[in-house]
Amino acid sequence: MTADFEEYLQHARVQQRLSPRTLSIYTDGLERLQALLAEGAIDARSLTITQARRFAALLHREGLGPKSIALLLSVWRSAYRWLGLQGRVALNPFDGLRAPKAPKPLPKALGVDDAVQLASHAPDEAADSRLEARDRAMVELLYGAGLRAAELIGLDVQASGQADGWVDLQSTEIHVLGKGGKRRSTPLGKAAAEALRAWLAVRGQLAVAGETALFVGARGHRISGSTLRTMLSARAVSAGMPAHVHPHMLRHSFASHLLQSSGDLRAVQELLGHAHITTTQVYTQLDHQHLARIYDAAHPRAKK
Repeated sequence: MTADFEEYLQHARVQQRLSPRTLSIYTDGLERLQALLAEGAIDARSLTITQARRFAALLHREGLGPKSIALLLSVWRSAYRWLGLQGRVALNPFDGLRAPKAPKPLPKALGVDDAVQLASHAPDEAADSRLEARDRAMVELLYGAGLRAAELIGLDVQASGQADGWVDLQSTEIHVLGKGGKRRSTPLGKAAAEALRAWLAVRGQLAVAGETALFVGARGHRISGSTLRTMLSARAVSAGMPAHVHPHMLRHSFASHLLQSSGDLRAVQELLGHAHITTTQVYTQLDHQHLARIYDAAHPRAKK
């Protein structure tokens, strides 16, 4: 490694007091840069912006992920910033150079059978039947209507000027206040309606007087997000789900399964309350993955 890089690492250790782990990362990064410089017979102090861009492209070509490339570029940028302060280079060739954006991870969705199993799962007989009625109704609304956790928690028993949302069993519609203060209405399916009626029949045994929330906790007040998450996670384990289940996963499942069956992206966008169609389009990738799995499992030419 060049004396310039060695001195920078010494500065990072003594002056910046970087941790041993961070110093190890910086050392590895600068050794990688030194190898690229040696391969191209380039002097570290005369590295140009064009050459720096080529180094970044080489990292991408080698198969490094966006996060790994971003980390290396950050190390190199820091080293050349110090070299500039020392008057050893006229410019920092890595200034403004960014790693490629990491693709957004696809939302995780349950399979149709798993989602239905979770919604219809009945825990052991020792469970409180009132809480079980509540939990089943909440799962049915998350999966059957694609509600966000906050939208579900914000539902009231009746419509009022203060209500963020409510369920109209007569017209079988759910009215919610979504992101950005935008209101929307979504249909209430048969299974969800039946589960809600069963819950409303026993809700009065738990809710304290004057409580307007549709879903309440064991103490009779509006249910919290942590209680919802804990309930759903435990219910998934009890139902034998293959992965950790959280409320938004049921919203993803709602969107994915609806799109698989209908193919109507605009309708799914409206039901989810997405402001932009591009947000909904991620579910088309999930649909493609579903079709690809079917192809791989069933088509004779898909097998090796």
